[in-house]
Amino acid sequence: MTHIPMKAGGLDAWINDLVQPLTDALSSFIFFSIPVFGTDLPLIVLWLIFAASFFTLYLGFINLRGFKHAVDIVRGKHSDPKHSGEITHFQALTAAVSGTVGIGNIGAVAVTVSIGGPGAIFWVILAGFLGMTTKFVECTLGVKYRTINADGTVSGGPMYYLRDGLAAKGMAGFGKFLGLFFAASIVIGCLGIGNMFQSNQAYVQLLEVTGGQTVSPLLGYGWAVGLVMAVLVALIIIGGIKSIAKTTVKLVPFMVALYIIGALIVLVMNAAEIPAAIGSIFSGAFTLQGVGGGMLGAMIIGFQRAVFSNEAGLGSAAIAHSAVRTDSPLTEGFVALLEPFIDTVVICTLTGLVLVTCFDTETIMSGGVSGIELTSAAFQSKISWSPLPLSIAAFLFAFSTMLAWAYYGTKGWTYIFGEGKGKELTFSLIFCLFIVIGASVQLSAILDFADALIFVMAIPNLIGLYILAPEVKRDLKVYLAAQRLSK
Repeated sequence: MTHIPMKAGGLDAWINDLVQPLTDALSSFIFFSIPVFGTDLPLIVLWLIFAASFFTLYLGFINLRGFKHAVDIVRGKHSDPKHSGEITHFQALTAAVSGTVGIGNIGAVAVTVSIGGPGAIFWVILAGFLGMTTKFVECTLGVKYRTINADGTVSGGPMYYLRDGLAAKGMAGFGKFLGLFFAASIVIGCLGIGNMFQSNQAYVQLLEVTGGQTVSPLLGYGWAVGLVMAVLVALIIIGGIKSIAKTTVKLVPFMVALYIIGALIVLVMNAAEIPAAIGSIFSGAFTLQGVGGGMLGAMIIGFQRAVFSNEAGLGSAAIAHSAVRTDSPLTEGFVALLEPFIDTVVICTLTGLVLVTCFDTETIMSGGVSGIELTSAAFQSKISWSPLPLSIAAFLFAFSTMLAWAYYGTKGWTYIFGEGKGKELTFSLIFCLFIVIGASVQLSAILDFADALIFVMAIPNLIGLYILAPEVKRDLKVYLAAQRLSK
């Protein structure tokens, strides 16, 4: 696991000592595990695995059946500028993808493989496919139960479909409780996954390209790097989802293309190693022996990291998708299922293949290097100058993720405390402060903190999705029938 070196007595070290005990306690609570076949099984991960599998079967594999239709919607085939909302389908997708395609696609995949071996990649991919359906359900409901404010802005997401959707089923009190629970969770959770982890790993990569983690002139100045990122983020998020979408619609395609092209170049150079790499992924996924309890261990690690990356089941992306300009909630459900495909099935898989084709399993799992440092070393082993463009990609990934999660956190904050520019500004200042903190502490603290806070959101969200699933299925049946009649 990659760590930020600390200068004795420095501000970075002081911040780290303050944060670490809190993250350890929170992580132990959220990831309560039970022993199964020699592997500790976190109940929250089992909760997510079951949900993704259930929705995929319940909706008849809409993640596969609806893929082409999703692409057509993103291309503008079913758009109408007269519909309610703030942003287009493509802008909604890029805004949400900016929140999922982050440092986790570069660093957390390396953590996954270093712990669970190449076999964990198989489970990452499977989790991505299943997560497409979960995203479909939560983003459909996000649009269906959104609120159009007096000034034309949109507020939506799990808080609203938990409150209003469950109220419509005679569970108003329960729905109100779940909505508040989710809102509080995302306010706190956004400070981990969408903030501190991103700025932390961006700083690590900057250390690498400025002399390494022992001689870099930036060593011990994580707070200063975080301050620069915080100012840049602040300049955009103050404008709300329209300002964020205008940025991500340009940024996301560029950064995704930059990373994919780089990964494909490495894989072309390692073409002879690809068959063996794919073989190790499959054999490692189903072996009964090995690190982390064999197949079960690799599966748990893979699913946990996939959700960390694509957020399926957490409900966060539904907040961005709710702002879309449409009068048909199902259209945005289709658009949303593309997110885990781009984020996990494509980008995380490419990262995993780069690692496995560049290094043998023993090297990857030795524990000497992990996180974004391991991914950077894999690229550099084939392209000597790759750390620079990878650093650019890493910074863009981190920056775009912070933009999206600032919006998510803001909507959770205003759900609790009420709408208003002053309240939005207050949260923006809090969010930017945590960017500075994130760049100043050890990754172990950040990873535990981010994991714990992001997964807690799945508890209220999935309860609501199970209760509301029948109406999504009913609406989908009507929508598909209408599509067939229109052809």
